[in-house]
Amino acid sequence: MNVKLKGLVQEIEPLLVQYRRNFHKYPEAGWTEFRTAAKITEILLELGYSVKLGADAVSKSDMLGVPPEEELKIHMNRAVKQGANPELVKEMEGGLTGIIAELNCGEGPTVALRFDMDANDIDEPKEEKHRPFREGFSSENPGVMHACGHDGHAAIGLGVARMIVKIKDLLQGKIRLIFQPGEEGVRGAKAMVARGAADGVDYILGAHIGFQATKNRQLICGTGHFLATSKLDVSFTGIPAHAGAAPEEGHNALLAAACAALNLHAISRHGKGSTRITVGTLNAGQARNVIPPHAEMKIETRGETTEINEYMVNSVRDIIAGAAKMYGVDYEIKIVGETISGESSPELITKVKDIAQGTGLFTELIDYVSFGASEDFTAFMTTVQKNGGQGTYMMIGSQLASGHHDYYFDFDEATLACSVELLLEIVVNLIGKCQEDRIINIT
Repeated sequence: MNVKLKGLVQEIEPLLVQYRRNFHKYPEAGWTEFRTAAKITEILLELGYSVKLGADAVSKSDMLGVPPEEELKIHMNRAVKQGANPELVKEMEGGLTGIIAELNCGEGPTVALRFDMDANDIDEPKEEKHRPFREGFSSENPGVMHACGHDGHAAIGLGVARMIVKIKDLLQGKIRLIFQPGEEGVRGAKAMVARGAADGVDYILGAHIGFQATKNRQLICGTGHFLATSKLDVSFTGIPAHAGAAPEEGHNALLAAACAALNLHAISRHGKGSTRITVGTLNAGQARNVIPPHAEMKIETRGETTEINEYMVNSVRDIIAGAAKMYGVDYEIKIVGETISGESSPELITKVKDIAQGTGLFTELIDYVSFGASEDFTAFMTTVQKNGGQGTYMMIGSQLASGHHDYYFDFDEATLACSVELLLEIVVNLIGKCQEDRIINIT
């Protein structure tokens, strides 16, 4: 354990809590993180990082599930009213809210760290038993709440950014900090990968507060069995008609959607791995005496591998087309989110465990867990691995007030400093100069 490094992190612990609470108070959902991204960018520029923003960080043509332009403008205006720099917000117009920041510390490997920023579409409770409300930092934005810990992740990213600047003379390589929008719904990573966020990276690390690490001072060093997933919005368009006088003149979009929903859940499972299919919503019709001309469905598929998920998506397309033809209606399918499967690199898992063991931060170290769900980080990690690098996804333990995506979600803020110190120790281990220089020069 580097005692001096630990002391530096302890000095900024109040600032980490301040960052987290500020982001929590002004949450923003995917592609609307204008205030969050602007605040982060300002700090990174002040610290001396080279920062790519807007179209330089996000490929517009690869964005998924983007809100309508008029809705984005509303969120841009709200961000400015809540203290965001108008010029930075303007640069992110269209929802281009990703950030790629880099600090060059000399010739050597490139280490990338990914931090997600977006919140959930949830109303935060205004109750005394909920600590954010009780202590005055609950959401000011109706219908949006940080119920997954991404406010903490963004704060950790800024903490790491500050500390890296303090110890940059001890490093020999590049640090890349990726602040990602739209992780919820797996919408944002693809557009940042397309803009080169993972290019030239030798090591990439992602981390999440909680999940399967639900105790303080617990660390899961690597995660695998990430499921590939696709999120689809489907609309059926039929012809309305008088339900009593002329039902034969109508084409029933509701029945087409209902038929599709039943058959989607009957897709044959795959012999090479697990699959998932969920019709999450189905809305249709307009009156009891009108043949329903419209129906909309929100669907998600998952597969143990990217290929198995593609099998699920192709099956969905066939069933939707068949149901539409059966009832004589038109249909449209939009992919509004997707990511691939992935596995953490065994070598980096081992390295992280060895480093964590030496920090004294953790009382329980777990090598590896199976995630059994999806995470947008796999798009970054798999790209790095295909290019010859290594990646891992950690879970940093914290006692939680309730589960992720729950109204009452909250985490132990002591996790913030612990996470910053862990990530710094990993960076120093991966691209640090000799041990003697580290101890002498940290001030």
